[in-house]
Amino acid sequence: MAVPNPLSAVDRIRKEVERNSLRARNGIKMVAGVGKPKVGATPRDVVWRNGRARLFRYRNDDVRYRPPLLIVFSLVSKAYILDLSPGNSFIEHLLREGFDVYLLDWGEPDERDARNNLEYYADGAIPSAIDAVCRTAHCDEVNILGYCFGGNLTLLHGAHHPDAPIRSHTVVACPVDYDKMPLGSSFRQAGTGVEDLIGDDGNVPGSVIYNAFRTLKPVGEVTSYVDLLDRMWNDEYVAAFQAMNGWSTDHIPLPGATARQMFGMLMEENAFINDSLTLGGDRISLRDITVPFLSVLGEKDHIVPLDAAAPINDLVGSADSEQLRLKGGHIGLVVGRTAAKTTIPTIIEFLKKQSEAHA
Repeated sequence: MAVPNPLSAVDRIRKEVERNSLRARNGIKMVAGVGKPKVGATPRDVVWRNGRARLFRYRNDDVRYRPPLLIVFSLVSKAYILDLSPGNSFIEHLLREGFDVYLLDWGEPDERDARNNLEYYADGAIPSAIDAVCRTAHCDEVNILGYCFGGNLTLLHGAHHPDAPIRSHTVVACPVDYDKMPLGSSFRQAGTGVEDLIGDDGNVPGSVIYNAFRTLKPVGEVTSYVDLLDRMWNDEYVAAFQAMNGWSTDHIPLPGATARQMFGMLMEENAFINDSLTLGGDRISLRDITVPFLSVLGEKDHIVPLDAAAPINDLVGSADSEQLRLKGGHIGLVVGRTAAKTTIPTIIEFLKKQSEAHA
């Protein structure tokens, strides 16, 4: 019978004592709000604005590809998830590969934005932002990428403006079959209508959106805190948890006019799937999007499940159409190891194929 090595037992005890000390230190820092990680730290400049919306250009002295990339973010969460922290940033990867990167960030709406409808975004802000990118970069077209509901906005824009100066179109975690969206199903089962959600300022409050997303994974928060407690000794893990948890709980209001269109046209009519989209009084169709197209889906996405996102490539009219399916979740498509190893390199390779070397 092997005799246990007493030194190894002592080493394990010493290691656990050290970890408990680190757990206590990091726990105190978190409670005190000390040492929060920097988010959205990549240097950038505002090159256009409209109301709360701002167009950022990320600084890059080594641009090697044209046209520029315009990223259109979602409406209900903050865009810094794409630039979460140094070393864990989708934006950093793009800049390192030589792209000229712009981000359309919608800001935080208030009562002045309650009347912002889908037409404001798809027919007004996005084309104005494209014009601003082209002026700033001295080019005549862009590659465009839409994340989550930002993908819906780019699809509506592309369908209504098929002659827009867009060379390629990418969507990430973008819902199109709203019958398969669990959030919509939970609203229907609860008998909740859009007017039940709109606050005194005419918008759906960020807290309502946050709590709605929480219902999709009710034990997820408990599980994540259990994991945090176990790994509280690890500074890197704690910093990543703080950054991610801060973003996931930091939802922003949704303009009431857009919420009404989402409930009516996108949820009740399921208009993307049924080809019954209307914008500005015009019937539009995703078949009119014919530029090279890439969709990126997460097989473990509990917010935009695979069945809700997968039909998009059959709906657009692009002959050059690709779809990337990954085992990651909604956020894991752009943040973390899976994103760094698979999603981001694949998006970059697609964009390089649609670009030319910058002289």
